[in-house]
Amino acid sequence: MSSQRVQLDIQDHHVVMDNGILQVTLSKPDGIVTRIQYNGIDNLLEVLNEEVNRGYWDLVWSEAGSVGTTGTFDVIKGTKFEVIVESDEQVEVSFTRKWNPSQEGKLVPLNIDKRFIMLRNSSGFYSYAIFDHLKEWPPFNLPQTRIAFKLRKEKFQYMAIADNRQRYMPLPDDRSQERSKVLDVPEAVLLVNPIEPEFKGEVDDKYEYSSENQNLRVHGWICMDPPVGFWQITPSDEFRSGGPLKQNLTSHVGPTCLAMFLSAHYSGEDLVLKLKPDEPWKKVFGPVFIYLNSVTSNANDDPSPLWEDAKHQMMTEVQKWPYDFPASNEFPKSDQRGNVRGRIQVRDRYVSEDRIPGKGAYVGLAPPGDAGSFQRDCKGYQFWTRADEHGYYSIKNIREGQYNLYAWVPGFIGDYRYDAAINITAGCDNDVHELVYEPPRDGPTLWEIGIPDRSAAKFYVPDPNPNYINKLYVNHPDRFRQYGLWERYADLYPDQDLIYTVGTSDYAKDWFFAQVTRKKDDDTYEGTTWQIKFQLDNVNKSGTFKLRISLATANIAELQIRINDPKADPPLFTTGVIGKDNTILRHGIHGLYWLYSIGIPATSLVEGNNTLFLTQPISNSPLAAFHGLMYDYIRLEGPPFSTSTRGVKPANIAPNTSLD
Repeated sequence: MSSQRVQLDIQDHHVVMDNGILQVTLSKPDGIVTRIQYNGIDNLLEVLNEEVNRGYWDLVWSEAGSVGTTGTFDVIKGTKFEVIVESDEQVEVSFTRKWNPSQEGKLVPLNIDKRFIMLRNSSGFYSYAIFDHLKEWPPFNLPQTRIAFKLRKEKFQYMAIADNRQRYMPLPDDRSQERSKVLDVPEAVLLVNPIEPEFKGEVDDKYEYSSENQNLRVHGWICMDPPVGFWQITPSDEFRSGGPLKQNLTSHVGPTCLAMFLSAHYSGEDLVLKLKPDEPWKKVFGPVFIYLNSVTSNANDDPSPLWEDAKHQMMTEVQKWPYDFPASNEFPKSDQRGNVRGRIQVRDRYVSEDRIPGKGAYVGLAPPGDAGSFQRDCKGYQFWTRADEHGYYSIKNIREGQYNLYAWVPGFIGDYRYDAAINITAGCDNDVHELVYEPPRDGPTLWEIGIPDRSAAKFYVPDPNPNYINKLYVNHPDRFRQYGLWERYADLYPDQDLIYTVGTSDYAKDWFFAQVTRKKDDDTYEGTTWQIKFQLDNVNKSGTFKLRISLATANIAELQIRINDPKADPPLFTTGVIGKDNTILRHGIHGLYWLYSIGIPATSLVEGNNTLFLTQPISNSPLAAFHGLMYDYIRLEGPPFSTSTRGVKPANIAPNTSLD
């Protein structure tokens, strides 16, 4: 560690922050990170790239009324440089870009203030940005904003995003037309002639390295000679959109290291920020920490010391949150924030006569809305935690404002929202005491498929086609991240669709993880109809049964429900066309959560054998292979206090099932 004071060198076209451990050069007034000197390496960033393509904030925006998740890509360049703090202990600099009406249609209507901070004796630097849209300005859409770093390809070749998700990576050259074959989309390529032969036959796709917000705290790259790590640490999720299960990109071939703040990945247009006319909006993204580390020797090219140290530093940053050093008044310190605590329990009389502790419940504060609306929120701040085994929780350091309290409990369907708004003021400590969630339930469980945990990972995920392998995910818990698994459905069910028999079939072996289209011999696709066969005794013809279906994701899909007549027109129920998550193509195992409750007249059922038909018919677009659904959980309930099953043991729903 250096005891040197932090120094700021202001030049004509660049500024340099230097604390004796590292030196960071930024273009002036653009605010692009052009050079990072550390541990004898003159520049960790890719020197072969233009300066504007090394370390930068960017966004994607479109005019109000636009549809989809694309738009104009904009590397954010400041037009004014300002020194905010300059002392022996800290330097904070600002690069601002102001908007005015003469730029309408040319630049996103935002005032943007990018900040960079260097502290004394700190092996890294921080960055955050303030986005501000005034009420009188034109509305617009904002699908994405992030920070990107492009590292030197000849040095940083080992990537780490989790204990069990790290590996040597191909070079960017391996993705060239001469060395690879583009697969279904440009992001995915098959490496046919890579520079390093060990990668031949592997698939490279940046989406195979996505991660949920709740697990996306530290990731980055390692250089073996000299042994140096470059890490992006995000100590808080408060400024991220979509809640704790929202998936985002991390690091990928480039070598590229990202800090994602807002994206429509795994959610589609529902998570595009759309401002309305006369709507003001302001948000602070970050700070995030760019951490650099090194070891004195690394004879065996062992990446673990650098990775373990990066994880330790991540925990240090989390414990320091909210930081006390950012100079902007838009970033509140700890004494300007408030806390909430309480307990959540579940009441489901068909599972237990007593209240059930909400063990492992996700509990969070997010902008006011309906139950579950947090997963589509992208304008405000969110604050989440997990309840302990008794259902107790505490959420600390919440920004001032009005929120709703949201929750869901693994093992139970549906979303909870506390009816009363929660007002957070500086220094408050709100105790909301005991909250009781009553999940949707009309009658006893006759049968169920899966466990409600908002993921399809519990279902059958096939082995990949051996021609499309990522070696990292062979014999890996995240086997669903392999490429092309959607095509395996037609291999397993070439002529007839999936049939699941309640009481005999095992959902872990017999329920394919995604209901996708089937590829035919002429390379076209057709919709699919799955069957659930079950038996009923004594059907009370005056009663109503209830079918609960929760979906883990949907992508331009329709779910049609029929009972005992596969050709009934109209069907008993249809979702209509839902979802643009694109989870199937992007190797996720969940996207946005959907819950449907369908009443089934007893007159539709018979004593003895019954069949439930689940049809996804959409199959006529250029990307028909990726239309489909992933189920989370299916349950059939009898009329209240019914006992109309035969050969089916009443379900034992596991309230303490964890997502971990």
